[in-house]
Amino acid sequence: MAQGATRFGGAWTSEKLERVRKYLAAYTRILHTRPYRFAYIDAFAGSGYRSVEDLASSNQPHFPELFEEETQGFLEGSARIALGVEPRFTEYIFIEKDELRCLELAKLREEFPDKSNDIHIVPEDANVFLRKLCLERDWKANRALVFLDPYGMDVEWETTAALARTKAADVWILFPLGVAVNRLLTKDGEIPERWKARLDRIFGTSEWMDVFYRTETVTDMFGTRKETRKATDFARIGGFFVERLKSVFSGVAENPLPILNSKRNPLYLLCFATANPYAVDVSLKIAQNILGQ
Repeated sequence: MAQGATRFGGAWTSEKLERVRKYLAAYTRILHTRPYRFAYIDAFAGSGYRSVEDLASSNQPHFPELFEEETQGFLEGSARIALGVEPRFTEYIFIEKDELRCLELAKLREEFPDKSNDIHIVPEDANVFLRKLCLERDWKANRALVFLDPYGMDVEWETTAALARTKAADVWILFPLGVAVNRLLTKDGEIPERWKARLDRIFGTSEWMDVFYRTETVTDMFGTRKETRKATDFARIGGFFVERLKSVFSGVAENPLPILNSKRNPLYLLCFATANPYAVDVSLKIAQNILGQ
């Protein structure tokens, strides 16, 4: 992190980070006049600093796009941008279970000494910590802006749903559209069980199989048989995830932003959802305007 912390990758990275920054600034301008404590929560805060060695030793499917410069740059910039936003957040929570990356994140206290006492680095699994936080925090007195920037497919649906149940969190989600999910959807539907389990966990349902695949009766010289074929594209995958978000959140942006690499291949889908039913109109207006710029 120390060497790459100020590298935001290519032009698309700076552009997308600027969109996030604009929402953070609008959010704090509104909240600092209200009687709430409001936190910025960066789940998987160290995910942008994973190495090829980390991947080789994990059980993750091979997602090479995670190591492209543009991807690394995007993931590296969010925490620093949040700390630089004024008016400031009441609290900053960076979640990262790797000990070495926690030490690197701690250096942010030196860069932002005026906020050092309010920077909390949580060395835990993000899914476990966020679910616990959602249950234990007093959401009548607190608000939160959560950035889910997962490594691969680390965000579990139950975590997403727990944030929705707070009725107090705004959530930006980097959904791993092309960098991970589409890669697991094989053309013939012969998907390994562990891949199916990962897709079930990220979508919170197994219904994706019926949406993304079509089974047809085929007759040829060998006789009649059933064949299953992939019948989806990036737009349909993203649309399915947005509909899943709508099933639990008070409001979801209708125009999520595809994030493409330099070769114009989709990596992520930048999505926005708000759990607060009382601020849904304002939140969605700001988020959709920023996503549409």
